[in-house]
This record gives sequence, structure tokens and C-alpha cells, in this order.
Amino acid sequence: MQSPDKLALVTGGTKGIGLAFSRRLTRMGFRVVATFRSDEESANQALQEIDKGLSVVRSDVSDPEDVAHLAELVRTEHGTPQVLVNNAGLNIDRPVLEISDTDWRRVLDTNLSGPFYMTRAFAPHMREAGGGSIVNIGATTAIRPRLNGANYCSSKAGLLHLTKCLAMELAPSIRVNCLIPGMIDTEEMRTRYRVAEPEYMNALLDEIPQRRIGSPDEMADALEFLVGERAAYITGQKLIVDGGQFMW
Repeated sequence: MQSPDKLALVTGGTKGIGLAFSRRLTRMGFRVVATFRSDEESANQALQEIDKGLSVVRSDVSDPEDVAHLAELVRTEHGTPQVLVNNAGLNIDRPVLEISDTDWRRVLDTNLSGPFYMTRAFAPHMREAGGGSIVNIGATTAIRPRLNGANYCSSKAGLLHLTKCLAMELAPSIRVNCLIPGMIDTEEMRTRYRVAEPEYMNALLDEIPQRRIGSPDEMADALEFLVGERAAYITGQKLIVDGGQFMW
């Protein structure tokens, strides 16, 4: 049963890993506000799947004015969140010399500025209400770069350091950590890495000691830990859920 006193906000929380986060948080007793930017069909499907405790709101985290409007709407209609999950992300791959100004800004504005805008908007009220937990969703490419992703890799590398800065400044009442997925079974991952083709799937599994792809529910397991009391002494850290693929 959802508690009227427990509220969580998940950006990009209506599909993929974000939907798994929203689903898990409702099962933990939170009322969840999940944002989406443009995919209204996924938002409606999320509402059908999670029929109790979920509200969806259209919002663009890359726009500070839109984030300010979201913060006011959430506080007015739902209250102050104890948990903020900065999950919304954007990936526009190009060779570095072909990345346009627009593609650079869109990715940085969503993946790096977005969590900053969201934290700036919600953290003061979270602190006044007694604190809480913020989880930024990072990427392994924040540490090991890849081809054709200079904008994405840079944004996620910045997010790692932003996490540490926020953890220092918002302590002791608000904990801030970075949760990093490895190869997790989402539609984007299946398409990007062509896992339906045995040759590509086997090459991918050769890099993962556990020899399997992770599930969105396993990401939700890690989120449940980070926002729970068992992680009360953990802040400013990164948690990589990847079956051992990246041992950093």
C-alpha cells in the first residue's frame, strides 16, 4: 500500500529502466511521479501497468523553466519527494567532427544540466522536509569512452563529478549517489548491440564474466538498496551493475 507520506520522483520513468524504477518504488510503498518528454504512448502504458500509486507528467529536464514549473506542480499536487531519481537521458551518436552544436547542447543539457536543474529545484524542499536520497543514473562510458559518443560520454563523466559535488554540499540530510547500468536488457540496448544476432551476442557475452545480460529489475534492486536505510552511510559513490564487465 502506498503511503501518503512517501513520494518519489523519477525522470524518464515511464519506459525501460526508468519504468522498472517506478514499478519498484511503488512496491516499496512510495507514491511515484514519473516524467516523460514526448512518448505519450509509453506513459499511458505505464499507467495501465502500474494502476496504483503512479502519476505521469510531461516535462523536459533540459529546460530550466520547465523544471521550475514541474517542481511547483509536484509540490502543489503531490508534496515533497523523499527520493529523486535523475534517470532521463538522451543519446545522439555522431563522429566527433560531425557533432552539430545542437546535438552537443541537447545531450549535455539533458544528461548533465537536467540532473542539476532537478536537484536545484527539489533539494531545498527535500532538506526542509528532513532530507532524502538522490540517485543519478550514469553510464559506463563516463569512465571508458567509446567511438562516436563524445557528447554522451562527456555528459555522463560530468554527471559522476556532479554527483560528488552534490553529495558534499547537500550532506548530511540528503544523500546523493550515482547508479551505473552495464548491459541491461532494454529495447535500446538490444538494437544498439544487435543482440538478436548470435555473433554479436557472443562477442558481448565474452566481455561479461557472468555471461548474461542484466535485467531492468536488477537495476531496480540496486536502486532499492541505495534509497533504503541499509545505504544510510553511503553518499557520493558510484554503484556499477554490470555482471563484472567493468571492474573500476
